[in-house]
Amino acid sequence: MTTVTERMNHRLSKDRQMTTISMRIPEDVIEYLKEIAPALGSSGYQPLIRAYIGQGLRQHQAEMEHSQLLILTESLRKHGVSDSVISAAVADAKRKTA
Repeated sequence: MTTVTERMNHRLSKDRQMTTISMRIPEDVIEYLKEIAPALGSSGYQPLIRAYIGQGLRQHQAEMEHSQLLILTESLRKHGVSDSVISAAVADAKRKTA
């Protein structure tokens, strides 16, 4: 399994392989995206859609990883690991991924 840092580095690389998909989106939504894309600094509506998708994915990934951290922390407590050791380990991990 890859680490959070490895996944983030991969996500930030510019040479990721792309694929073409087809989606049905209401015409008025596309027109609105075309209108607001330049104001948001986007080169077009398709990059803006990709940005929105990426933003949502990052948010959900963070929520899931936070949830997994809580589950792991509770499991460590059940196995007798002290809160001070858990806190130190979490702080160390955060420094390494920052």
